[in-house]
Amino acid sequence: MRAAPHLIGNPALPALHGGTLGALLESTAIFELLWRSDSVVLPKTISITVDYLRSARPVDTHARAIVTRHGRRVANVRVEAWQDDRAAPVAGAHATFLVIAPEG
Repeated sequence: MRAAPHLIGNPALPALHGGTLGALLESTAIFELLWRSDSVVLPKTISITVDYLRSARPVDTHARAIVTRHGRRVANVRVEAWQDDRAAPVAGAHATFLVIAPEG
């Protein structure tokens, strides 16, 4: 995610808004599920837990998702977001999605 002034939540620090990071994590998880699936139906979020690990500076932020379990109806995904150093994540999430398996 490219840094932009409208993504700053606390201009005194400055730091990215937590909702921006949460949206990045959820979107990354959804795109990973779509990439690994034959389905064209968007997964529906059942639950998502976000851990904010450190203040996210207003610089480019990267994210990576790993599907930890993918059943016929439910998928679990872990996501991690970092900025300059992948070993120092700024946020992480665990999400559960309702997925619809392709017919056939």
